This record gives sequence, C-alpha cells and structure tokens, in this order.
Amino acid sequence: MNLFLWGALPYIAFTFLIVGTLVRFFYFERNWTTKSSEFLEKKQLRIANPLFHFGLLCVIGGHVVGVLIPKTWTAAIGINDHMYHEGALYMGAVAGIIFIVGFLLLMKRRFTVPAMKVNTSGLDKWLYLFLTLAIFSGMAGTLLNASGFFDYRVSIGPWFRSLLSFMPDPSLMEGVPFMFKFHMLAWMVVAIIFPFSRLVHCLSVPLNYLTRPFIVYRKRDEK
Repeated sequence: MNLFLWGALPYIAFTFLIVGTLVRFFYFERNWTTKSSEFLEKKQLRIANPLFHFGLLCVIGGHVVGVLIPKTWTAAIGINDHMYHEGALYMGAVAGIIFIVGFLLLMKRRFTVPAMKVNTSGLDKWLYLFLTLAIFSGMAGTLLNASGFFDYRVSIGPWFRSLLSFMPDPSLMEGVPFMFKFHMLAWMVVAIIFPFSRLVHCLSVPLNYLTRPFIVYRKRDEK
C-alpha cells in the first residue's frame, strides 16, 4: 500500500492532470471555461475572488520554496532551519488565512445564493469537497507543526523531487505525520479531477488578470 500511495498514485494523478488537460484543450476547447457566474451575483464575488486568488498565489509560492527547493540551497544563502521555520510558519499562516477566508466566502456565495446553487453541478460539489479537504488539511498541518517537530524538507520535499526525476522513493514518506499524508492524498485527487472541472481556466489566465473585469465583453464597433 505504501508503494502504491507514494510510488504509483502520484503518477496516476500526474497522468490524469497532464493528458486529461491536453485532451480537453485540443478536443473540447469550447468547454474550456471557468463558467463565470458574475452575471448571477457580483457583490460577494468582488471581495471573495481577489482574496482567494491572492492567497492561492502566496500558498503556491510557499510550496515551491518548501518542496521544490532543496534545504541545502536555502542554507547556502544563510537561511538556517530556525529562520526558515519561523518565516514559513508566520507567512504561511497569513497566506493560509487569506486563502481560506476567500474560499469560504466563495463557498458561501456558491451554496447560499439560489441562482448559484442551481448552477452548481455534481462534479463541482466533488471538486469543492476535495479542495476543502486539501486546503484545511494543509492549514492544519502548518499549525500542528508550529513547534517545528517535523521537517518536511527532509521527507516530503525529497520525495516529491524524486517523483519529478522519475526515481520515486516511497520510503521517504514512511515517517510523515498523518495530516501531511492526508494533504498529499487530497491534492492528488484534486489533480485527477482538475481536467474535467472549471479549474482548467487557470492555465489560460491573461497577464492583465488582476485588473480586468471578471467577464470580458467585446466593444461594439463604432460606425
């Protein structure tokens, strides 16, 4: 089971994520959309949407530094374990709170506004369920590790990089606390669902995303 969860399942998730996304883009291009709901409700979206996306960018940045960059690299530029942990804890907590607040506001809007609730598909509900599990398990792992008893940069980080180098080492995940393992599994499920969901729109975000309106209308030609 350990070999399957940490040696095979990640590649299954990656395959769904990459191949499924490519198939949808090239063969179902008309369905490549976030299914914008601004016309159904705008007031709550103006607050929730920027919070969610800004928090998401910060969280992704934290994961890149913590998982993809080896511990020896940060040590080489003078960042010791204590400095890294303190920075990751406080900045990660702030980013996580912003992310979670934005997500909860979006979920409130999704399931309390009648027009929004009617336009929520079954796949959307599964997506939101596993996003919720992934987000809250990640935040819980950060808070439970406030004392720094667990260093994911010597286990989860090398394990993930071993996957990217096609030399998986499932043994690196053997001593990882349950909450971190649960977080990894939840994100694998999100990766599998990703190509079939509204999340694909994040791969075609224009550079002026932060300043453009949620729905872009073509200007009428002047005659």
